[in-house]
Amino acid sequence: MYVDGFLLAVPTDRIEDYKKMAQTAGEVWMEHGALSYVECIADDVPYGELTSFPRAVQQKDGETVIFAWITYESREARDAINEKVMADPRLKDQMDMKDAPFDGKRMIYGGFRTLLEF
Repeated sequence: MYVDGFLLAVPTDRIEDYKKMAQTAGEVWMEHGALSYVECIADDVPYGELTSFPRAVQQKDGETVIFAWITYESREARDAINEKVMADPRLKDQMDMKDAPFDGKRMIYGGFRTLLEF
């Protein structure tokens, strides 16, 4: 399995905008072959002394942390699916990030090979 992970800060007054965007994105990724698409909102995420989720995204007052991931059969499947997703017209406006409900410069993301799974 292969996983794309995302961590970002979203203004609390834009959560519904973010949820709408994520709903569309999730539908698109799943239609193009992702195994799962998960978006989580911070619930028990303390601000750490040295490091933490809020510190990682430089969370500001009035923001909350979103932790999300998408799973795929393999990296090759991910690459093929993402190519289709990026070309999907339903996400065209979202991908330019002009009106995104979060600061994309503070988003952390990356691809991961599965080390262990139960």
